[in-house]
Amino acid sequence: MDQRPDAAPGLPDDLLSCFAFEGAPVGLACVAGSDGRIVAANPALAALLGTAPGSLVGRTLGESDGDPATGETVWHRADGSTVRLRLRAGLERDGHRVVAVDAISEETTPREDPLREQGHLALAAAGLGEWSWSPADGRIVLSDRAAAILGYPAGATPTWAVLREAVARDDLDRVRATVEDAVAKAIPYAVELRFRRARDGQEAWISARGRAIPGPDGALAGMAGIVQDVTAREEARRALHDREQRLRVATTVAALGIFEWHVLADQSLWENERMWEIFGRRPQDGTISMREFFRTVVHPEDKAAFRQAVTAALHSDGVLHATTRIRRGGPDEAGTAWRTIEMAGRFERDGPAGLPSRLIGVVADITDRRLAEERQSLLIRELHHRVKNTLATVQAIVGSTARTASSIDSFYEAFVGRIMSLAHTHSVLTEDVWQTASLRTLLENELRPYADGAMQPGTGGRVELDGPAVDLPSEVAVPIGMAIHEITTNAAKYGALSNRAGRVRIRWSLEPGPDRPRLRFHWQESGGPAVAPPTRQGFGSRLLQRVLTTQVQAEVATDYAPGGFALTMLAPLPARNAALNPLAAL
Repeated sequence: MDQRPDAAPGLPDDLLSCFAFEGAPVGLACVAGSDGRIVAANPALAALLGTAPGSLVGRTLGESDGDPATGETVWHRADGSTVRLRLRAGLERDGHRVVAVDAISEETTPREDPLREQGHLALAAAGLGEWSWSPADGRIVLSDRAAAILGYPAGATPTWAVLREAVARDDLDRVRATVEDAVAKAIPYAVELRFRRARDGQEAWISARGRAIPGPDGALAGMAGIVQDVTAREEARRALHDREQRLRVATTVAALGIFEWHVLADQSLWENERMWEIFGRRPQDGTISMREFFRTVVHPEDKAAFRQAVTAALHSDGVLHATTRIRRGGPDEAGTAWRTIEMAGRFERDGPAGLPSRLIGVVADITDRRLAEERQSLLIRELHHRVKNTLATVQAIVGSTARTASSIDSFYEAFVGRIMSLAHTHSVLTEDVWQTASLRTLLENELRPYADGAMQPGTGGRVELDGPAVDLPSEVAVPIGMAIHEITTNAAKYGALSNRAGRVRIRWSLEPGPDRPRLRFHWQESGGPAVAPPTRQGFGSRLLQRVLTTQVQAEVATDYAPGGFALTMLAPLPARNAALNPLAAL
């Protein structure tokens, strides 16, 4: 409100001189009417009474405690302090008079009753600061604690417009909507917001509570409430939330189920979806108690060990580590399967010597890991067996080659060829997930140097391969691979592959046997030099007759007809070991 003399309504021109005191250091007020209502006040009076000049218009100087007869009165400032005033009125002119106001004494600490004083102390001790707001001047009066919380010096009275600029933009609309709704419904409100402190610009989390104060006519006369710095609590809450999120992400990535078991009530809480997946249940099925877990879920052979692990945890440090097999799905459900789980957790007690109240832990399904470990162990045993057999084969190759070689060069050539053939066979075995070798691949590896094109039947090529896909288990792949090498080498030196006109046709098929399928293999040479039976038995002959017969249990027949060498083999194929297949569990 403009307090210049010409802004005072209804004042005669000859009274305008009274406003020359507007700049005076003493408080001056121009009052009118029988009740002495203030028409205008100078800045000095407003500063003395702790308010703005405009807020004094319409009020009386004698409305507070005092003694009108002595011209003294007590004024209560908005910040709770009091000042005793002396009023000296001038002569009345046209219903107006000028009143000079000066302070007799001043109390900076408000005088309150003991209970009210204790209430202020309790609020301050609890870290709460008080505030009040008057719509007349828009200023907010802060207690010393509230001022410190918001980063203002003691006695500061900032306006809402100033405080609003320090509120985070993301929170401002929410705060405004909450306060407006509470004022409209005449109910208290509580908000939390981010606030930039005045003294250092640091952001803090502030909890503010308040309610509207209605005037005699029901209109808004002000607001009051408390503020609290909740930065530490909010940071702790956010840190806890972040830890929970990291834990949830970690358990999700690690495929861990989280659970709680309340011991006395025998009730379980499953904290994430992974628990339902591990036990093959749906949320509508409900969780399972420990009694039901022991009775219908744990494998009968594992119950004693699991019970012993729980008992040991209860009698020691409360840490549980247990592995057991469980029935996935209900006992009457079709297709139920036993799965292996690993459980880890800790028992919580009511006190250092109290009873265990609950078990908090995690569960992991380690079925696939156990199968992989068992397969790895089996593969290692298979590898040891294969290495032992390979070394025995190499030893036999060395001895037989040395006995049949006529010179160092012939020994070297024969020995290296046989070792390379053995290496090729092992390479094929290693590359296959079943640890098997393709019969066609073994043949192609040996015969490719002598073929003049595709080795398909009906193409007229020098080498023809005709037969279905057959995978040889490792125990027969090595001796059959060695036999193919020896036959090929013999054909290249003395038979059909020793000239350009010779041909080799190889056919094979699978036939049913008494207990397992049998491989019928036929090798036929033609177009080569005339064939005659050997005069002595070399390594190849011994391999065909001894190794194939004893190790493969094959029936072998050879024919040294003049038109070309022929060999027929009927060999039973060993059953595959399913544990060697890494895809068996899929």
